[in-house]
Amino acid sequence: MSEFVLSGHRLVKRFGPAVALAGVDVGIGRAEALAIMGPSGSGKSTLLHCLAGIMKPDSGEVRLLGERIDTMGERDRSTLRRTRFGFVFQFGQLLPELPADENVALPLMLGGMARGRSVQEARAWFGPLGLGGMEGRRPGELSGGQAQRVAIARALVTRPAVIFADEPTGALDQTTGHEIMRILVEATKHNGASLVVVTHDPEVARCCDRVVEVRDGMILAPGRRQDHTQALSGGNA
Repeated sequence: MSEFVLSGHRLVKRFGPAVALAGVDVGIGRAEALAIMGPSGSGKSTLLHCLAGIMKPDSGEVRLLGERIDTMGERDRSTLRRTRFGFVFQFGQLLPELPADENVALPLMLGGMARGRSVQEARAWFGPLGLGGMEGRRPGELSGGQAQRVAIARALVTRPAVIFADEPTGALDQTTGHEIMRILVEATKHNGASLVVVTHDPEVARCCDRVVEVRDGMILAPGRRQDHTQALSGGNA
C-alpha cells in the first residue's frame, strides 16, 4: 500500500468479545476523498479512529506516508493528530467561549505558535470559506452551517496530510449539508490533503471519489463512486 498517503493493513480491533474490525485493508490516495459507509455498529467509526491514531488496533498496521503510526506512543500520536491530521465532527466541537478566529487558531497555538500569528493565519481561511466578517463571532452566534465552516477552517489551518470527518453533515438540514460537503471536499483537495468521511448518508458519499462499505467489521464494497451509486439506486428501492 506504499502508493497511499494513509493506509491500514489487516486491521483487527476487539472490544471484549465483540469484533469491531476483522482484518480490514484500506488505503487513501493523495488528495482523494474516501467515504466509509455502513450501519450503526458496523465498525466504520472504529476504522476511522484507528486510521487517525485515536486508538490502536489490536493487530495490523497503519501507515502515514509509509511510516507506521500504530506503534507510536500516545504522546507522539497526539502530536501527529494535532499537526498532520485535521478533524471535522458532527457537532463541530467548537469552544463556546472563544471567537471563531481563535477556535480556528487553536491547533496552531497548541503547537507553540504565538497567539497573534496564529490568529492572523486563522483569519486567512475565513474569506475562502465564505466566513468573511464572522471572525469575532462566538459559536452561539453562528448558524449550524457557519459553525461547520469554522470547523473545516480549524481542520485545515495546520495544512494536514489527511482530514477526517465523522458524520460532518449529521446535524444539518439537507441543503446546508450538501453545501458543507461541497466546501469540505473542494477545500481539502485544493490544499492537497486527503479526506476520509464516515457517513451513513448515500448523498454525502456521492460527493466523494470512492466509497467503501463496512459491515460486521469487514469491507464489502471497495469500489468507485459510480459503482456504489448504481448499486444504491438499483438494490435498495
